[in-house]
Amino acid sequence: MSRFRLIKATLGPLLRVLLRPQVEGAGRIPGSGPVILAGNHLTFIDSMVLPLVTDRQVFFIGKDEYVKGKSLKGRAMAWFFSGVGMIPVARDGGRGGVAALMTGRRVLEEGRVFGIYPEGTRSPDGRLYRGRTGIARLALMTGAPVVPFAMIGTDAIQPGGNGIPRPAPGKRIAVRFGEPLDFTRYEGMDRDRYVLRAVTDEVMSEVMRLSGQEYVDIYATKAKAA
Repeated sequence: MSRFRLIKATLGPLLRVLLRPQVEGAGRIPGSGPVILAGNHLTFIDSMVLPLVTDRQVFFIGKDEYVKGKSLKGRAMAWFFSGVGMIPVARDGGRGGVAALMTGRRVLEEGRVFGIYPEGTRSPDGRLYRGRTGIARLALMTGAPVVPFAMIGTDAIQPGGNGIPRPAPGKRIAVRFGEPLDFTRYEGMDRDRYVLRAVTDEVMSEVMRLSGQEYVDIYATKAKAA
């Protein structure tokens, strides 16, 4: 049994008991071939919940610090994230962004599932922020369909993205998946910034519809800096 299957078999039932996630539309994820999962990002545990509610293994980019910890907690995090499909990348400005894009392309060209948060970082206030166009470039370079998804309520379980998740009566989380979006009509236009923005905005519009979040047309990093 692979480590991914082992984690799903052991932690999946525990997740369902503790967090009681409601999963909607998971069957919309194609059963084979390259797929991009694109969604909102509310808190740290989003990246723990997503791999455990999908049948296919989801590969995604994460901070390399998640797999470098030497403490017991750090080693446990490294075991979990490397097992579920996290690919560590150093986030050093533009170079880190290029590395993440090329890593995503490689995963998709291998016919796998790649998960991405187009906002680029966690929402600072629960609203949905402008998506970065890396999601569009990946879709146009690889021809992979994009399945939008929405995390709902994870920030109530883990406010601020830190500390131990604290399930409470009346607080349930949900993960909603939308219909696959096909952007093959834009083949060969992955350098056109207007096309990239249009594709990204279409994806974010679907994420907004699924999540019910208020949309803010600025980047989340700018909101955090302000």
